[in-house]
Amino acid sequence: MTRLSLASLAACCALGLVRPAPVAAQQPEQGYITMSDSARIFYKIAGHPGKGIDTLIAIHGGPGMDLESIYNDWSQGLGRRHVIIFYDQRGGGKSELPTDTSRLIAARQIEDLDEVRRHFGLTKVTLLAHSYGPLLAASYAIAHPDAVKKMVFFGPVPPRRGDFFTRYGHNITSRLDSSQLATMSHLDSEMTSDTSSDATVRHACKDYWALGLRPRLASPGGLGVLRSDLCATDPQGIRYGMSVANRVIMSSYGDWDLRPQLRTLDVPLLVVHGQQETIPMDLVEEWVTSMPNARLVKVPNAAHFTYAEQPALVWPVVERFLAQR
Repeated sequence: MTRLSLASLAACCALGLVRPAPVAAQQPEQGYITMSDSARIFYKIAGHPGKGIDTLIAIHGGPGMDLESIYNDWSQGLGRRHVIIFYDQRGGGKSELPTDTSRLIAARQIEDLDEVRRHFGLTKVTLLAHSYGPLLAASYAIAHPDAVKKMVFFGPVPPRRGDFFTRYGHNITSRLDSSQLATMSHLDSEMTSDTSSDATVRHACKDYWALGLRPRLASPGGLGVLRSDLCATDPQGIRYGMSVANRVIMSSYGDWDLRPQLRTLDVPLLVVHGQQETIPMDLVEEWVTSMPNARLVKVPNAAHFTYAEQPALVWPVVERFLAQR
């Protein structure tokens, strides 16, 4: 892996070119990168560059979510030993929310990730991804295998669509009663309405996820284990991500099945999946059976947020995997 030095953290005036900078110069902790199609992508960096410190790129879930949904947990879990580059995928958070939704499709998301990597002068990088994020990460690795050193997937969607949405939807709804589902539907309408004020969007978002996280945790009362905030970004990003980006981006993958390409992808993969997950374990196991160098860790007493629910179990396993040569 190319390490992210202080010089390579300096802002690029042209994408893919890292200009020399004084050793004392240091990239701001957050900012924007202009993509090749002029879209602006927001990023945020955790950790401290230095000798022996490697660099990771974090890919949040959704689609249509944002980096704040993982930032606090991952920066605290890994920030002492790594530099972590987080970014808002276009269509969510503080990144571009395009009127032309053709600018959201999977191919463009893959290109964005590559342009983020090149912006920071990284030749080969480890990708960390959560939920939907592994679908993007794996699609990127298939398109750019020489640019990926390793991958770590937390609570991933499966490598093929199949009956995933039917089974996943059933698992989610079976853990909520009719009153909770009705309340979530109402809150979703408030959160995504063009007529809702920013304050209403943020308030509806918080109430929505207070219920929406219950089936995604092994303990429904364990909301306090999450350090990250699913409603911390700009309200317009929340509104657009939930109402437009999620649908458009996910649809652009079509009836995906990555398994044939994964069989020839020689990239080490660690999959971390909770035993109480709503994403079916047998479908997730297909990541491991499809790749020549992959391992699955099943985490007890955890669901979709294994790193927050069982941090003492998860982070040491991840660190050992990252340290392997």
